[in-house]
Amino acid sequence: MTTGTTGLPSTVATISLSKAQARRVALVAQGFRDPRHTVPTMRTFSRTLGRTGVLQIDSVNVLQRAHYMPLFSRMGPYDVDLLQRASERSPRRLVEYWAHVAAYMPVDLWPYMRRRMEGYRERGHAWTQEKASAQLVDSLMSEIRSDGAKTSRDLDAGLPHQRENWGWNWTETKRALEWLFISGQLAVARRNSQFERMYDVPERVIPQAVLDRPDPTPHETRVELIRRAARSHGVATVHCLRDYYRLTLERGETTADSMLAVEELVESGELLPATIEGWARPAYLHRDAVLPRRVDARALLSPFDPVVWERERTQRLFDFHYRIEIYVPEAKRQFGYYVLPFLLGDRIVGRVDLKADRKSGTLLVQAAYAEEGAPPETAEELAAELWQLAAWLGLDQVVVHPRGGLAEALGATIAR
Repeated sequence: MTTGTTGLPSTVATISLSKAQARRVALVAQGFRDPRHTVPTMRTFSRTLGRTGVLQIDSVNVLQRAHYMPLFSRMGPYDVDLLQRASERSPRRLVEYWAHVAAYMPVDLWPYMRRRMEGYRERGHAWTQEKASAQLVDSLMSEIRSDGAKTSRDLDAGLPHQRENWGWNWTETKRALEWLFISGQLAVARRNSQFERMYDVPERVIPQAVLDRPDPTPHETRVELIRRAARSHGVATVHCLRDYYRLTLERGETTADSMLAVEELVESGELLPATIEGWARPAYLHRDAVLPRRVDARALLSPFDPVVWERERTQRLFDFHYRIEIYVPEAKRQFGYYVLPFLLGDRIVGRVDLKADRKSGTLLVQAAYAEEGAPPETAEELAAELWQLAAWLGLDQVVVHPRGGLAEALGATIAR
């Protein structure tokens, strides 16, 4: 067996990878071997986005908004205005849509979401209940077209609120706006200081050249989304590839449809059949994937980071069982409310429950745990990463609470 310039075998029909090799391939694909710049620029940002493909959005702000964290994990401390510039100003590089769940995606993906949009336009969405009434839709669209970007509160006019959908306080106006957004009739121009979506017509948000592109066929759509997922994963099963851009959201989409796309990419040489130690399902390696001898990463991973958002993949790659416990009653939580895995080298070696207490300027480590087999330097490396995170968040101190097997060693290191 020979190896190519990437370090991967180049002369076998099916490539066999150990679990450690697959981990390193996945981490490189996600940008964890890219050099960190002293001052990250828009070029750094674009390179990182090219690795992750999307940035999942979540409203929880106990530490930092979810979409900012994967960039920090890969680039280190950066000016969050880079993301705002890319998503709110011309030339717009990013736009919000349900590309995974709610996420920032490259603006050139808009045409590949049209089939998904059309599906929601016809059938509505569970969170918006059903399609909005024609009268309300016409009224909202008319006002936005004439007056520009608006939030739901701008347009509510005192309508009654209902507490549904995990307690979200949605009015009929908000439901209608969300349906218009998810069906592609409105786009998100930006978020305001309260993190509310500001809805506008697509022609004022999406570059005209992108809007003018013809609709891809369903097959072209799935080929492109699987191609991008494969590039971001490095190596993945069909299940992983379908999940990255949530092809399951497409109307009538089947695993067989996705397999046809995968087979086309295999035939063209873009994907290479592979097996991974301990995985029953066949896998596929992107032709540009790199297998280094080692990965020297050090990063705290958001619960919404692409490395860990598909929990079965995370467990198989890292032997790391991970579940977010935000919606678990406090008494039943095993590790904490907002727990971030700690990546060191090519392994996840610990986890910490973090909170930014902005009033006191403190990064609170409410619990800290080491994984089995964590190296002796785990506490020291984690402490260094916590101090860097605190500085990026504008916090002056790190305080470790005495909960979890790593807390004592971490607290002592922080104190030093």
